[in-house]
Amino acid sequence: MNQRTNQTFQSRSVRRLAAAALGACALLAAGAGHAERLKDLASIQGVRQNQLIGYGLVVGLDGSGDQTTQTPFTVQSVVSMLQNLGVNLPPSTNLQLKNVAAVVVTTSLPAFAQPGQTLDVTVSSMGNAKSLRGGTLLMTPLKGADGQIYGIAQGNVLVGGVGASASGSKAQVNHLSVGRISAGATVERAVPTTLGNGEAIFLELNDTDFSTASRVVAAINSRFGPQTAAAQDGRVIRVRAPEESDQRVAFLGMLESLTVTPAQTNAKVILNARTGSVVMNQAVTLDSCAVSHGNLSVVINTEPVISQPAPLSGGQTVVTSTSQIDIKKEPGQVLLLKGGTSLADVVKALNAIGATPQDLLAILQAMKAAGSLRAELEII
Repeated sequence: MNQRTNQTFQSRSVRRLAAAALGACALLAAGAGHAERLKDLASIQGVRQNQLIGYGLVVGLDGSGDQTTQTPFTVQSVVSMLQNLGVNLPPSTNLQLKNVAAVVVTTSLPAFAQPGQTLDVTVSSMGNAKSLRGGTLLMTPLKGADGQIYGIAQGNVLVGGVGASASGSKAQVNHLSVGRISAGATVERAVPTTLGNGEAIFLELNDTDFSTASRVVAAINSRFGPQTAAAQDGRVIRVRAPEESDQRVAFLGMLESLTVTPAQTNAKVILNARTGSVVMNQAVTLDSCAVSHGNLSVVINTEPVISQPAPLSGGQTVVTSTSQIDIKKEPGQVLLLKGGTSLADVVKALNAIGATPQDLLAILQAMKAAGSLRAELEII
């Protein structure tokens, strides 16, 4: 019995030392990276939000509601609402409403939300209302993707803007067609959520990365013992957890507080073609290359020319136009960009070109095609 006990103790010690060595290797591989909490890197499978949407009416507007001749659905909604309240209008009634607007109400139902809890809702105009300022949202059912009602919204709409118009002049600050109601919705139905099946839960990394997944597994096993966690793939990690609900919640609380140094992400450059903005991460590197870029501008000026006939000549006035085309081409200077192994070197090299942000989009694409830019280009 003593020999078996010693062997069991030695095997456990070896496994603990192996797990500790694996965790130390993960920390050494991370280098001087910044450690993050596990709750910021991953989420628990099954714990998620659910989107809710509803259609309703905002009343009490100061003449800034929908123009009913152009938004017939607003009139139909008002008539249907009045019928539900016991008010029957003659069929030939032509409503001319100015203080009512049709809106779409949206919110998110958080995980573990229970009936009676309140949610913030966003109210957005779907017609041609000028402003929702000062309006009141009438009782609006909020439905999920399955068509079931999970909440009821109602309350005063708060719009973070102001505007005024008179005699064709208009002044406006911020957006007036979208408002918000704090605690404006009440949860009516809970969504069942299970924290894993049996003795295991599953962690899902926010971004697929095999290196980060292995580091998370090493950190969990180092903290809670060997064979506690195992990676299913580059995103999903299986974790053994207590089956009792209170113990499982306490275990998840400790699990989320673990600090892990994520692996360096893929080199990526984000190009926004509409605004000309360029964003790159720290993994972007640059090989030596030569760049020459010049601007070509074409300016066309068209001026009208009026030919007026002599008095009493019986001729007609003729209007023609003359165009002047001016082409300007700025010479480009060939610049040698030395290779850079850090983001600071890449920024210094790109600043040496002296190009505008719009020109930089074309230059980065050409450098990528030439194989000098070591990064993935993504255009949004």
